[in-house]
Amino acid sequence: MSLRRLAEKQPDSFAFSAANKARVEKEVAKYPAGRQASAVIAALWIGQEQEGWVTKPMIEHVATMLAMPSIRVLEVATFYTMFNLEPIGEHLVQVCTTTPCWLRGSDEVVKACKKHIHDKPHTISADGKFSWMEVECLGACVNAPMIQIDGDTYEDLDGPTTEKIIEELRAGKTPKPGPQTGRRSSEPEGGPTVLKEKV
Repeated sequence: MSLRRLAEKQPDSFAFSAANKARVEKEVAKYPAGRQASAVIAALWIGQEQEGWVTKPMIEHVATMLAMPSIRVLEVATFYTMFNLEPIGEHLVQVCTTTPCWLRGSDEVVKACKKHIHDKPHTISADGKFSWMEVECLGACVNAPMIQIDGDTYEDLDGPTTEKIIEELRAGKTPKPGPQTGRRSSEPEGGPTVLKEKV
């Protein structure tokens, strides 16, 4: 895993919105007295949903809220790759490049991202619409290669299909998630291969 650090440019402050503060307090209430630090992942996740990324002021605010040292919150934020440590575009494209996806062509998916978003990961596209990053397994190996965008997964990809998905999102359309080759779920490519005849 590569070294994860906070972005150099940071906002001056952070505060949860009233609704999100209530969400964090609800998470804290799930744990016994003195164990509020157990809500750190939930608090950071709610903060990231609000801001799009985890900032130094957010880490300090969460640490104060949960009565824990800020270094402990920083350790959590930098350990889990689900936390964005720099600003992201309107759409974050997460490209799985672990072995099953790589064997099935994730290099072509990465090339499409470099062509249509930016040649470097963790960089916002010129129009502000996208950023992309390589990630570890997203759990759909049978449908490799795959990407996740804004919580939706797109599977059975190649370069041109990835480009089409990015172009549709850029145009304000919503591409259909799931396998992109017409197969349902994780059924065999080309349809069933056994039990095709009636007995």
